[in-house]
Amino acid sequence: MNKSRLLGALMLSVACGQAMATTTLHWWHAMGGELGEKVEQIAADFNATQNEYRVVPSFRGTYAETMTGAIAAFRARQQPHIVQVFEVGTGTMMAAESAIYPIYQLMNEQGYRFEQQAFLPAVVGYYTDPQGNMLSFPFNSSTPIMYYNRDAFVRAGLDPDQPPRTWEEMAVVSRQLRDTGASRCGFTTSWPSWLMLENFSAWHNLPLGTRANGFGGFDTELVFNNPTVARHWDNLKTWQDQGLFRWGGPGPGADAAPMFYSGECAMFFGSSASRAGVLANAQFDVGFGFQPYYSDVEGAPQNSIIGGATLWVLRGHRQADYAGVAAFFNYLSQPEVQAAWHQDTGYLPITQAAYSLSQEQGYYAANPGSDTSIRQMTLNPPTENSMGLRFGQFVQIRDIISEEMEAVMTGRKTGQQAADAAVQRGNRLLREFEATHR
Repeated sequence: MNKSRLLGALMLSVACGQAMATTTLHWWHAMGGELGEKVEQIAADFNATQNEYRVVPSFRGTYAETMTGAIAAFRARQQPHIVQVFEVGTGTMMAAESAIYPIYQLMNEQGYRFEQQAFLPAVVGYYTDPQGNMLSFPFNSSTPIMYYNRDAFVRAGLDPDQPPRTWEEMAVVSRQLRDTGASRCGFTTSWPSWLMLENFSAWHNLPLGTRANGFGGFDTELVFNNPTVARHWDNLKTWQDQGLFRWGGPGPGADAAPMFYSGECAMFFGSSASRAGVLANAQFDVGFGFQPYYSDVEGAPQNSIIGGATLWVLRGHRQADYAGVAAFFNYLSQPEVQAAWHQDTGYLPITQAAYSLSQEQGYYAANPGSDTSIRQMTLNPPTENSMGLRFGQFVQIRDIISEEMEAVMTGRKTGQQAADAAVQRGNRLLREFEATHR
């Protein structure tokens, strides 16, 4: 063999050795469309920083489908290294102790300095165990805010810089918008359970359940069938009948956002992560505001709670693989990475450093209202009623809540009857969950 052939063979051998040495890490997620493209870019950027590991993202459908698929894959011993799970799946993931590799343990065992205090308190609190240890890595966190049509406010003779602060003001403003013809309805909402119960309760410092909304143990019970929730659901029905509110349907509210984009409704309650989509679809000047509160409820407004998802690490892989997972999470923790993700998507900056960097870069000054979610979520230190929720089978319980709210909107039940039924049905699922996770 001549020298050139020998050199070529050696180079090929080295290249093959390097390729074989690369550890592939599988990341299942639930982000389609543009968000999915950004996930792919994050993985590609990490992969470009080193040649030991290659993170491979894989879109697996909705949040519920992704979590269910990962659980099934774990049972079949075909689980990914990382899976994105939405916030209401936290209780279920925590119960699967043998399947998860807690993030605090992973980072410490892999030699990384992992400072939980670097994350925003409302984010950390949601994903920690009773001892305060972080279990999953916060990735995409959001909170619901009010979007409003500033042009419609001007047409109605309202101050476009002063969105309604209370539900009492919401009714008055909605009526003026309708009566002046500035819009056909005052407001609509997406995700009724998340907005008009879960965050509504936190914002009014009211409990969803006992045992600190489930943070204290699986023996929690739902208790949200209180007079304030019942009154609010009845008010939504009344306002609907008066043409002040439009019900967009259960679940994410498939028809809610289009009613806002078209100008039919002048105000819309949705995720802060919807900011980019709202600005892209609305053909008018958009304003941003806090969620309203009832002025006669003591302690309101408190703080909103987060939605979105975190990244959970699943056990069952080689120890060497977890060194790569830790390296990837360390990369994701960098202020530059977090700030870019926050600015590109509208999700919260999950670390104080990312928030400060975004301020220094002039992002908030150049994009008025983009810090609304952060200011609302950090308005007050979280209480037991406003640090989040941790209920087993809450995916199914949320469907029950939406069904019962639908019964109010269609006139089949009063707010109290629906709240009582949702609590009763939900508690049955909680007892089933407790019985199987003792």
